[in-house]
Amino acid sequence: MMLSACSPSTGPADILSPVSLTSTTSTVRALPYGDSDPVDFGPLTPARHPVHGIDVSKYQGAIDWPEVRKAGVAFAFIKATEGGDRVDSRFDHYWRGANAAGIPHAPYHFYYFCTPAEVQARWFIRNVPKSAVKMPPVLDMEWNPASPSCKLRPDAATVRKEMRTWLDIVERHFGKKAIIYTTVDFHRENIDGHFRDHQFWLRSVAAHPGDIYPNHPWSFWQYTGTGKMPGIEGDVDINAFAGTRAEWREWLGKHGS
Repeated sequence: MMLSACSPSTGPADILSPVSLTSTTSTVRALPYGDSDPVDFGPLTPARHPVHGIDVSKYQGAIDWPEVRKAGVAFAFIKATEGGDRVDSRFDHYWRGANAAGIPHAPYHFYYFCTPAEVQARWFIRNVPKSAVKMPPVLDMEWNPASPSCKLRPDAATVRKEMRTWLDIVERHFGKKAIIYTTVDFHRENIDGHFRDHQFWLRSVAAHPGDIYPNHPWSFWQYTGTGKMPGIEGDVDINAFAGTRAEWREWLGKHGS
């Protein structure tokens, strides 16, 4: 395997740590899925990564999970909860469908800045059965300027403290260290250089995360929000895993259930 320039030189065991991996494949393949608003990533195209997955919420509507699996999707992140009082209306249906199709999946929680972290963690635990956690759970941290009810933007130290509270409670319950999802601006303002003990799922829809999040290791890359996927009508977010297919199997062996 070959580690990216932002990752330290490590032994084989460390490929299961939150480090950024780059496929050794020299041939640049075409992306396996369509896009309604495609971006030219140049030589650092996500097509260099052979393992791809989706993330979904109620807005994707009905999903034909066997078709999604047939299309080669290797994993799915599924919205479960938001704040301390909202459950995605399709969560139960989605995780059962992904499970029946044999697609490894993880529930994610969308953080709400006007509810204490402990309340949100307990809400997530209350509404996510352990049987739904086939991959580590995810904490989705991003600003939400469209929120009609919460305009609060805590300072960075408070954000990190609240994140740690949520992460610790959820890890104790599920026995898995959560993955952190974040966006460029939120990462830059609040968590750059922190939570290195966690794996990261990074959003970067215009350039490779190595350019946008310099020197930051990552395990998953959300490279489009306008993807086209068999089995799903309309647009869907598509993501790449950082490593090879063999490294994906090894990752699942350690982090999957």
